[in-house]
Amino acid sequence: RAVAMSVSHSSRLNKLVREQYMRLPQDGLVQVTYVWIDGSGEGVRCKSRTLDKEPKSIEDVPEWNFDGSSTAQAEGSNSDMFLVPVCMFRDPFCLDPNKLVLCEVLKYNRKPAETNLRHMCKKVMDLVKDSHPWFGMEQEYTLLGINGHPYGWPDNGFPGPQGPYYCGVGADKVYGRDIVESHYKACLYAGVKICGTNAEVMPSQWEFQVGPCEGIEMGDHLWMARFILHRVCEDFGVVATLDPKPMTGNWNGAGCHTNYSTEEMRKEGGLKHIEAAIEKLSKRHNYHICVYDPRGGRDNSRRLTGHHETSNIFEFSAGVANRGASIRIPRQVGQDDGYGYFEDRRPAANCDPYAVTEAIMRTTVLNETGVETKDYADH
Repeated sequence: RAVAMSVSHSSRLNKLVREQYMRLPQDGLVQVTYVWIDGSGEGVRCKSRTLDKEPKSIEDVPEWNFDGSSTAQAEGSNSDMFLVPVCMFRDPFCLDPNKLVLCEVLKYNRKPAETNLRHMCKKVMDLVKDSHPWFGMEQEYTLLGINGHPYGWPDNGFPGPQGPYYCGVGADKVYGRDIVESHYKACLYAGVKICGTNAEVMPSQWEFQVGPCEGIEMGDHLWMARFILHRVCEDFGVVATLDPKPMTGNWNGAGCHTNYSTEEMRKEGGLKHIEAAIEKLSKRHNYHICVYDPRGGRDNSRRLTGHHETSNIFEFSAGVANRGASIRIPRQVGQDDGYGYFEDRRPAANCDPYAVTEAIMRTTVLNETGVETKDYADH
C-alpha cells in the first residue's frame, strides 16, 4: 500500500496497451522530440513534431519555436522563442528512426535566452580546442515518491544510518534499481556517453557518470542524460531530484563531481600541469562557487559543510585521494602514474554543466582571474 501511494497515477496506466500502439509502422515518417532548458535553468521541456524523413545530421532538423511565457522565458505579449537544434540522439522511448534533439533557446531578437548558457560555453570551448579538454561528470540524484518523500523510506521515520547503502545490493539496502538500469540502457541506446552508475551513500540516492566528453559535448550529453532520467522516472511514476541537499540532517548531499584534464595533463609528466591548474583554481574559489549551482552558491551552502565527504564552501583545499577536499587528485595520478586528471568536487547536483566546464576552462586555460569574466567575440 505504501509503495502504491508513492507513485503517480499515470504510471499505473496499462503499459501493454501502450505497446500495441508503439508497434504500429510509421511509413517513413519520423517523430522528433525537441528538448530544451527552461527559465529555471534546471528544468527541461520537450515537444514533438513529424518530419517526412529521418534526419541524418543535426543540419537536417529544422528550427522551431515555443511559447516562452509558459516556461518563464518571455512575456506573454512577445512570447515566441526559437529552438535551435544543436545535438541529436536516438529516441529510446519511441525507438528508431525517431530522434531526441537538444536545442539552444534564442529570444525574439535571436540573442541567447538567459538560461541558455551553452551559447557562451561554446565560444569558450572553441577558443581552447587546441588543449583538447576532456570532462567526465558524476551526476548524483535522489529518487522521491510523488509525495516528495525519498522513495522506499518509511512513511514515518527514517531508514537505518548510512553505511550499507553505497554500492549496496539487496532489497533492504537499495531502492529503485529498475529505474537506474532502465535509464542506463536508454542512454546507451540514445548514444549518450554514459560510462557507469552506482548506488550512493544515502538510501534512494544514485549516481551515473557521463564521459569522457571533449569540450561542449560534456554539457550536451549530461543534459540529455538528465532528460532521459526524468522521462524514465515518469514511466515508473517517481521523481528524480537534483537538489544538492534533499534531506537535512546526517545524510549525504548530492553533487556533480567534475573530472577534468587537458592533453598536456594526460601525457607523461602531466602532474605538474595538473598542479598548476589547481593553483589557478585556488585563487578563484569564490568565482567558481558562484557558478557551481544555479543560485550563486546558496544551494551549495547547504551541501558544502565540510562533513559528509565535502569540503567547506568558504575554504579551498586540494589533496591526493581526499574526498573532503575541493579538488581531489586520484591516488593513481598523484602517487603512481604522474599524469592523468583531477576531480573538482564542488559542483552541485543541480549545476549547469555548461557553466561548470566553461568556468574551468576560463580559469585553467584562458588564465582569467578575479570574479569578472571576459566577453569573447565570436571566434
